[in-house]
Amino acid sequence: MPTSEIVEYCAPTLAGIKTGSLFSIRNNDRGYVVQRLRKLNCLMRKYGLRIIPLKYARDYTLIYVYRPEYLDKDLHNPEAINILNEKGYTNKDADLCVCQLVKRLKDSTDFPHEIGLFLGYPPEDVRGFINDPDTGVKCVGCWKVYGNTKNALKQFKRINRCTEIYKEKVRKGTPLEELIVKT
Repeated sequence: MPTSEIVEYCAPTLAGIKTGSLFSIRNNDRGYVVQRLRKLNCLMRKYGLRIIPLKYARDYTLIYVYRPEYLDKDLHNPEAINILNEKGYTNKDADLCVCQLVKRLKDSTDFPHEIGLFLGYPPEDVRGFINDPDTGVKCVGCWKVYGNTKNALKQFKRINRCTEIYKEKVRKGTPLEELIVKT
């Protein structure tokens, strides 16, 4: 998994403007994937980030890059707590919630849409998507917005700008560790 791929999907998380990001990689060599994730995790932990496999499938691995400190704050939002309770999460500890998310991804044939909470999406937007993904959508960017359009549009702009800046830095040869903002 090259730096360019991590930056393509995770630049806002690396920059500290988003809680988490997801991307998938092909499972050509699972041993290599595990080894690479361990190395990346050692690097990222120094900057307050984690990178973990959320799901191993036959053809791909779903990767989660996140800031545990941000996730802990996000999951303590009262509406986020309500959503997690409704979905069967039994603990408010962010690390344990990630473990429960991994289990849900492994055991369920349905995609757990509460995953938006783990990416830093506003709980009202996650709730709107869970209730009915097609009704009440005010705008679409990195996620579907059912609540505060003004804040979402600002965040979409920041995310897009950050990603473009980071991609340009990678093209110019900037190493990954220089792109991670310590928060």
